[in-house]
Amino acid sequence: MRHRPIPGSSGSVREMSLLGDPALHAPCEPVTDFGPSLGRLVEDLFATMYAARGVGLAANQIGVGLRVFVYDCPDDEDVRHLGHVVNPRLVSASGLVLRGPEGCLSLPGLEAGTERYDSAVVEGSTMSGAPVRISGTGFFARCLQHEMDHLEGVVYADRLTGWRKARLGRAVRRAPWGVD
Repeated sequence: MRHRPIPGSSGSVREMSLLGDPALHAPCEPVTDFGPSLGRLVEDLFATMYAARGVGLAANQIGVGLRVFVYDCPDDEDVRHLGHVVNPRLVSASGLVLRGPEGCLSLPGLEAGTERYDSAVVEGSTMSGAPVRISGTGFFARCLQHEMDHLEGVVYADRLTGWRKARLGRAVRRAPWGVD
């Protein structure tokens, strides 16, 4: 029996910012108000992420330029990691650098082989201001690095080079939501 509400169950699904939206390429501002509006934002992030069938979502992906992201992501051992981070900072990205398929809710339906470290640690706080430290390996480490990039105004497409970048660019132009 659950004693907590399901994340996002009281949230609203918001419109997703797609590649080409300036909000995705602007660094996010620190959260200074830990009041009810932050709780609503976190709930809306979960609701939007689940509606889009994602594993992570940063606030700027719904047009809010604040340093907040949510996640519900498995690691390589299929252990589920669920939570949110306010004002996160990437304190460690280490281990092997692996190229793996990476997608993004702001580039729906597309993915590309993107290099990420296989271990990551993020520190920040919860929406109530309590300190939090999240460690991830494998796919979850990829997720943490991906969401941290969003908060810095970087999308995974910005990390690509050569033929991978060119191929993704062609796919973006062909996509129904695509940009030039």
